[in-house]
Amino acid sequence: MLVRTLSKRSEFLAANRGLRYPMPGFVLLVRQRGDGDDSLGIGYTVSKKVGNAVTRNRMKRRFRELARAALPESGIAGADHVLIGRPGANEMGFAELGEHLDSALKRAAKKLAAKAP
Repeated sequence: MLVRTLSKRSEFLAANRGLRYPMPGFVLLVRQRGDGDDSLGIGYTVSKKVGNAVTRNRMKRRFRELARAALPESGIAGADHVLIGRPGANEMGFAELGEHLDSALKRAAKKLAAKAP
């Protein structure tokens, strides 16, 4: 499945109006685009509150790798996904972050399935 990276501020703001799934290392935002396109969108954001540039970049690299592994199977088709980094995510194990992402994606899929007519 095609996964595209969100780049415009408007895409991130739109995702912010969607569903939120807070987890220990990140917050997952999921929003159905409703444009008939089944491709997945993924964006990453880590604020300066989390740490210096080295810390933020490391967190984004870890998030990209997590998304590369999880989104093709668990991602929601036709939706934009945004991972917002939280302090302490770099200290968490990679496998643990992966489990949190899987669990958040399952919760999002269940909620969106219940919402759909």
